[in-house]
Order: sequence, then structure tokens, then C-alpha cells
Amino acid sequence: MEDRKLVIDVIDNGGQWTHREWRMLRYLGVDTKIFPNDTPLSGLREVDGLILSGGAARVGLTGELGNCAEYLTLDVPILGICAGHQFMAGYYGGKSAEASKPEFGAATISLVGSGGKIFNGTPSTQTVWESHNDEVTQVPTGFSITARSESCEVQGMENSGGDRFGLQFHPEVNDSEYGNVMFQNFINVCESARKGI
Repeated sequence: MEDRKLVIDVIDNGGQWTHREWRMLRYLGVDTKIFPNDTPLSGLREVDGLILSGGAARVGLTGELGNCAEYLTLDVPILGICAGHQFMAGYYGGKSAEASKPEFGAATISLVGSGGKIFNGTPSTQTVWESHNDEVTQVPTGFSITARSESCEVQGMENSGGDRFGLQFHPEVNDSEYGNVMFQNFINVCESARKGI
């Protein structure tokens, strides 16, 4: 059992860079596949972790992300990116809204405290790639903010259980300086969860 590759699949919410998330995981040695977000829970593979991809404007606010609510019932680490991040916040009782200052292109984020597990080993200030009209405006109870920018208060969030993570920006895009480190950190979380550490 322990000899098999780690399995982390990507849920496609219609984001323009979903394949980059898949490619990053594959590059880092993970067994990964892309599944459309209308795949029934029973139609998913047995996974060690899951990524909820970005999507079109507003979908993170409306809650119309296929079966993502069902996927969030899985007892594995889950990373939400952009719309997936917004959906996750709403699912757990937080709030998202149209951004007062939408962000597109390179932006500078600052970690809050240590930045939590996803930002482990990355500097306190770094450049990431943004592409969003909407943003999380209130993190759910039990979550903390792990990164922010000048125009977006919740660039990253993590729950107290250390198995639910959200990123407003796109770590899978080359312009995010430490995106590969963030993916590796998520892989490490999934590996530890699989071993019960």
C-alpha cells in the first residue's frame, strides 16, 4: 500500500489553467487525473488529496460548482484555487463577494505569520499570478488567513485541522515565484495524512 504513488486528482471547474495544475502534480511525481466537476462522488478514484480548480467569474460566489460540496465531505486534504477557494469559504460558512479591486497579472502577497503549511519554505513577501474578479471577504470559523495583498485581504487561508487550504491566486502559473514549492507542500500534507502522521 505504501509503495504506490500518491494519488491527488484535480476537479475541473472550468478554469483556464486546470491542466497546469495537473501538469505540476505530474511533474512532482504524483498519480493525477482531471475530473469534471459534475462527476459523482462515487465516480472519483480513491485519492490521497484533491484540488478544486479555478473557474469563470462568479461561479465561486454562486455555489454552482457541480459536486464540489460533496467532494468537500471527503476525509482527505483539499486545496481550493481561485473559484475553488471562494467556494470552499462559502461551503464552510465564510463569505465571498465581487472584488472592489479585481486583480489580473503579477501581484505581491505577504504572508501572515508563518503562512501555514502551504507557504512553508517560501519568503514572507513574494510575487504571484492573479486572475480574479471575486474574492473571499470573510474566512469561515476555524480558518485563518495565511496570506494577503494590498487589495485582497484573503490571498490564502487554512483551517485549524490543517487539511483544508485556499489560495486566491494561481500557484500553477510560472509567474507565481514559489508555486512549485506550494504544490510540493500540499503533496507533503497529503503524504503525511496518508501515513496518519
